[in-house]
Amino acid sequence: MDTPAPSDLHDAVLDWYDDHARVLPWRGPEASPWSVMVSELMLQQTPVARVVPVHAAWLERWPTPADLAAAPTGEAVRMWGRLGYPRRALRLHAAAVAIVERHDGVVPAAYDDLLALPGVGDYTAAAIASFAFGRRHVVLDTNVRRVLARAVSGAELPAPAVTRAERDVATALLPDDPATAATWAVATMELGALVCTARQPRCDACPVAEVCAWRAAGFPAYDGPPRRGQAWAGTDRQCRGRIMALARDAASFGLAQVEAAWPGTEQRERCLDSLVADGLLTQVTPGRWALPG
Repeated sequence: MDTPAPSDLHDAVLDWYDDHARVLPWRGPEASPWSVMVSELMLQQTPVARVVPVHAAWLERWPTPADLAAAPTGEAVRMWGRLGYPRRALRLHAAAVAIVERHDGVVPAAYDDLLALPGVGDYTAAAIASFAFGRRHVVLDTNVRRVLARAVSGAELPAPAVTRAERDVATALLPDDPATAATWAVATMELGALVCTARQPRCDACPVAEVCAWRAAGFPAYDGPPRRGQAWAGTDRQCRGRIMALARDAASFGLAQVEAAWPGTEQRERCLDSLVADGLLTQVTPGRWALPG
């Protein structure tokens, strides 16, 4: 089967998106660039359903970057709640401070300005520029990469990290019109999230099934480097999460509370030290900790 023509993919995916796009608070003309930016940081490795209520609470408390920049970093971590990977809260706070200092409190529209903000990488900068400002950029999140790997390259899953060939494919498919390109980016992302999922793709509901290279090849299984799973039980991530729950629920907490939350002494001490090193906790007195600032 030949590689699908860009127009075949564009028309089918954009029409599908018009009919099936979820209504989310960071989408639509009423969403501020700050709302989009907050959503992008929160959605990293976190399902939409968990993000929606935290995003709403965050925007109610800190509707602008300046509002967040004026708050203690510890309050940002507390408001992050149980989204996981709480260092993202520190990154978002640092980005808000930088936006105030460098851009008069206004989220910048240019990719390079966004990329220069603390905690903002290529994907996040491209996503904010595209979704908040309608700019033309290649946006390669996990869902988009999976859709393009299957529909265009005939592979079940993309490589563990973005390759030059993969970026070339995405660039070649990007519509010329900036507004259409921005919609294409979010539409392919939505298609990957709702239909072309990792484990149980719904090919019967896919708008590009008839031109999908992976389907035409007989759905060959992924044969690339092993993909690591997300272990949780008994890991340092789980231990850190237990400790951070103590920090969010009280002004400060002591060693006895940590011992009750996690029995393993060596792992407990390692995780406490790492949380302090990451700036997520501060030791207020010997044997007592709290959120920073």
